[in-house]
Amino acid sequence: MASQSTQASSLAASQGCLAPDGSTLLSVEEACSRIIEAIRPLGVMRIGLGNALGRALAEDIVASRAHPPAAVAAMDGYAIRSADALSLPVKLRKVGASKAGARFEGKVLAGNCVRIFTGATLPDGADTIALQEDASELCDNVEIRKVPEPGRHIRPAGTSHSAGQVCLAKGRVLTARDISVMASCGCADVPVRRKPRVAILATGDELVDPGGSRSPGPDQIFGSNNAAIAAAVAAWGGEPIDLGIAPDRIEAIAEAVNGAIGADLLVTTGGASVGEHDLVRNALATRGFTPGFWKVAMRPGKPVIFGTIGEMPVLGLSGNPVSALVSALMFLRPAIRAMLGLPPKQAIFEQAVLGAAMPDNQLREDYVRARLERDPDGKLIAIPFPTQDSAMLLTLANADGLIRRRPRAPPAPKGTWIDVIVFDHLGSPF
Repeated sequence: MASQSTQASSLAASQGCLAPDGSTLLSVEEACSRIIEAIRPLGVMRIGLGNALGRALAEDIVASRAHPPAAVAAMDGYAIRSADALSLPVKLRKVGASKAGARFEGKVLAGNCVRIFTGATLPDGADTIALQEDASELCDNVEIRKVPEPGRHIRPAGTSHSAGQVCLAKGRVLTARDISVMASCGCADVPVRRKPRVAILATGDELVDPGGSRSPGPDQIFGSNNAAIAAAVAAWGGEPIDLGIAPDRIEAIAEAVNGAIGADLLVTTGGASVGEHDLVRNALATRGFTPGFWKVAMRPGKPVIFGTIGEMPVLGLSGNPVSALVSALMFLRPAIRAMLGLPPKQAIFEQAVLGAAMPDNQLREDYVRARLERDPDGKLIAIPFPTQDSAMLLTLANADGLIRRRPRAPPAPKGTWIDVIVFDHLGSPF
């Protein structure tokens, strides 16, 4: 029977928990599920094969013909009838050649052979290929010293795929390998999902655009969220729209939100908590915002807002750069995947061994920055950074991944198996 602490941890992970102020904190899983449920895939467009890398495939790719369309040679040599090589060595008369793209039009009769090259169509009558290193050619005669069994070194028609076969199923991000398959299927125009247009708005009087004309004052910092979230959006298949930085005034934030008209998703950073200057929810309300949820049981990144303005989903993230990026990974990435028609459940957690002891966890799901390495046996080791202050952006940049600690997890000694997110395994730069 599971212990009470284990049961509490499981319940918190699935349903969320109560904050000290009595408000409900959704679990990461529940918050992500609600976001995905509110989003529909975007429309389909057709683009040229050469521009399809990294795009989301919207329809199945069906082969227009078999590949290869006929039996072809897998090696250079001589196409022969195995019945002519029952006793070796044997001398056969060369009656022609079959090259890739230029087949031998005749038939291999008794006592004859055809010079054949890799990729060339197998002539009628031949059923095996004697390798060129096992044969000697003198004028039109060829001495065959060794012959493999029938069918050896021959690729049958349709070895890769047959005509009418579904070679690539919709709902995948296209790789260079996929593009090769599509080209071999005769596909020149690729059906893909339109890229989500994601508007990004940062808020805060303390922020200064690093690319702007103003220098930061003594109480200001360079804003990093717009650039970071835009980079993440582009890496995950979206098209970022930078709305800049809005000061901490409801009317200024509301005016900046107008710039998201026509976007598929609005992401805000900052002003999502409960402080006197956390004004994003009130500003969104002036634009017809319908709230979905607010606050998630995670650290870093608790003050997550989600809802809609008309048909446009709105995702509000913490202004803290580490919190914003971790929340974007957990919520914005699935939202973009849903818009692209990609599977909602893509496992991003892997198993690793804890390289240093960790204390018990509190009521929020914790995402701990860590260095990852391999031991001599190839086992993945996760070593948490000793300081996890959410203001330490450089620590996130130097991390190889994140350790997930479940709510109310007990102390974990060194050597404990744990869940990790490996940044390099996410399929795009993060």
